[in-house]
Amino acid sequence: MRIINKIGNEDLLNREKSLFLCSKRASYSLYDKVFGWVDSLTSNDCVICFNSSELEDEVMRALLVNQVPTILVVMNRFTDKYNVQIEKALEEQRMLILVLQRDEPHGTGQTPRLRNQYMMQMAENIVCGYIDKNGSIFPLLAGVQNVRYLEQEEMMMAAEPLAPPTHQRWTVWQDKILLRMFYEDMGLHAIKKQLRRSYVSVRNRIKAITLPEEVLKGREFEDFVLELFDLNETKAYSLIEWRGDKSLGNITPVSNTYPDFVLVYKEDKRKKKFAVECKWRASIPRHFSKPLFTPEQITHYQEYATEKAMAVFIVLGVGGAPSMPEELYLIPLISISQIQSNPSSLKQYKRELVNKWFSIEEFKE
Repeated sequence: MRIINKIGNEDLLNREKSLFLCSKRASYSLYDKVFGWVDSLTSNDCVICFNSSELEDEVMRALLVNQVPTILVVMNRFTDKYNVQIEKALEEQRMLILVLQRDEPHGTGQTPRLRNQYMMQMAENIVCGYIDKNGSIFPLLAGVQNVRYLEQEEMMMAAEPLAPPTHQRWTVWQDKILLRMFYEDMGLHAIKKQLRRSYVSVRNRIKAITLPEEVLKGREFEDFVLELFDLNETKAYSLIEWRGDKSLGNITPVSNTYPDFVLVYKEDKRKKKFAVECKWRASIPRHFSKPLFTPEQITHYQEYATEKAMAVFIVLGVGGAPSMPEELYLIPLISISQIQSNPSSLKQYKRELVNKWFSIEEFKE
């Protein structure tokens, strides 16, 4: 693990730093304790954090809103370029973004552990939210000094988010405030304090009046994949089509079943088009409990490829975040059946470097 880029105020590295660690399956019942700690911090503090889980991302937003000097650690590449709070914090010299990369890119599931281990060496103090005893963080903390646990695991016990205690109606005025703060990237904690609603209530309302989370994740991954074609720099590719899924209730157009992109490589004398479908998954089990793609999806892609006389490829991102997956696979449509029947064959389509530009050779069947 090594630092490949630094964005922002590098002087923050010379300050006494606290590293915030938290296992992914943290319940909303922990939020009051965690954000109570965040609210206790001042401009004299400095916190190292990640944004690879919901709580980590919300802690980062709360730190920035509270103007606490923050070091954000991301893997491979910084992608959240249009976050209002990050942009403001960088301008005011109270933020540093460290971009890390593994020296050895191969392997599965080790990146978060190596990242945590690497950053623990840079922090004078460690602050822990929920720590899963079966997770990768717990063994790293054995024998480590200056660790503060905000909540003991026994008090968390996989608690699920609770329904709001009351069903108070949301007013148009409150919705306007929520949307303004949401699109200014202020995070759950700031909205909760402003509107005096529970974290669960705020989260549920955001889901109800904004785009569904799965749609947002899909669009984030599409953005990531499209950047790998380097359309703005060398302009080697031309983007012919970029489809957005549209629906009205249960009514959806046939085009929703088509691949996301149609591109052409300009230096190819034949100007032959090809299509790309983007899929992101949080994880892939060793033995598929269900197929990666439904038979209906495969049939739609095959019919499209035949009708348009066009090669179709599937870009599959796994782990990390949709904006920066931990692993990336480029799969020709003609190989999908083989992968469905023999999951181990998927590994031959894994790209060695996640954020490497696409080359035309990769899209020749």
